[in-house]
Amino acid sequence: MKVTETSRLALRWVEETDAEFIMKLLNEPGWLQYIGDKGIRTMDDAKDYIVCGPQTMYEREGFGLFLAERKDDRVPIGLCGLIKRDGLEDVDIGFAFLSDYQFQGYAFEAASATVDFAKDMGIKRLVAITTKDNESSSKLLEKLDMKLEGYVTLPNDTEELKKYSLNF
Repeated sequence: MKVTETSRLALRWVEETDAEFIMKLLNEPGWLQYIGDKGIRTMDDAKDYIVCGPQTMYEREGFGLFLAERKDDRVPIGLCGLIKRDGLEDVDIGFAFLSDYQFQGYAFEAASATVDFAKDMGIKRLVAITTKDNESSSKLLEKLDMKLEGYVTLPNDTEELKKYSLNF
C-alpha cells in the first residue's frame, strides 16, 4: 500500500515479496554498524522480519517502516518510517538506505515526507535515536529541525544512544 511520495520516491508498505531487498539492506555494513545485526541470513529470515516487524506494526499502529523506491524505475533503495518501540514514550523516525543510494538526498527526501505523514496522522512529537558515532544520521536529523535532547539506553541494550526530538 502506497503511503506517500516525493518528487523522486514512493514510500509504501513493505511486503513479503520485498524479502530479497530486506536481506540485502539488513546485511549492509552501515546497517550492521549503526543499527545492529538482526540475524537475517536467508529469504525466510527476511520474510519473518517483514511479517513480525513492519507488517505487525502497520496492523497495531497504522504505521511502520516504509519501503522507499525510486518512482522512475521502482527500484527499492531504503527504508524510512515511523516506529513505536519499547523504551521510547514517543513515536520515532527511522531510516536506512543502501550504500549505493546514500549522499544523494534520498534519505532526507524520504524522512521529510515521513515527518509530514506523522503530522497528518496527528502525532504531536517525534523522536529519533542514533549511535553517537553516526554523524550522517545526526546531520540528517538536524536538517529535519530535530534537536538533540539527550541520551537514552533502550531496554535489553547497553549502548547509550543520542535522542533527538521535534514538536509539531
